[in-house]
Amino acid sequence: MQPTIALITILTDDVPRLAAFYRDALGLAVKNDSGEYIEFATQGVRFSVCARTEMANITGDPGYSEPSRGHSFELAFPCATPAEVDATYATLVAKGARPITAPADMPWGQHTACFADPDGNIHEIFAEITANSPAETD
Repeated sequence: MQPTIALITILTDDVPRLAAFYRDALGLAVKNDSGEYIEFATQGVRFSVCARTEMANITGDPGYSEPSRGHSFELAFPCATPAEVDATYATLVAKGARPITAPADMPWGQHTACFADPDGNIHEIFAEITANSPAETD
């Protein structure tokens, strides 16, 4: 085995609703749709949404059927500039993302914002802050 992550799958009780969010709000194209499992065409790591019940059936482990408790992960989506973070955040919120934290400069040198998908999973968009970034010259 290589210590490389090849696939991230979000488990949900409502595949159509969550998949629609990632397709329509984030613009991910559907690569494979078998109803209870939807994989998106992405660069790098593969990404999918799967029904909890489907994962329980595949693995034989009923633990997959249990609802999630709390936030176990975060996806982070890069933007080219701080201005793109601002614009993307506004677009995502307009398309149904729940706003969590508005765009702001962080002490680690990034301009970030957080939003939640329909299941409440919190994700981040970010851009590196450079000397030429609009966020630094405001």
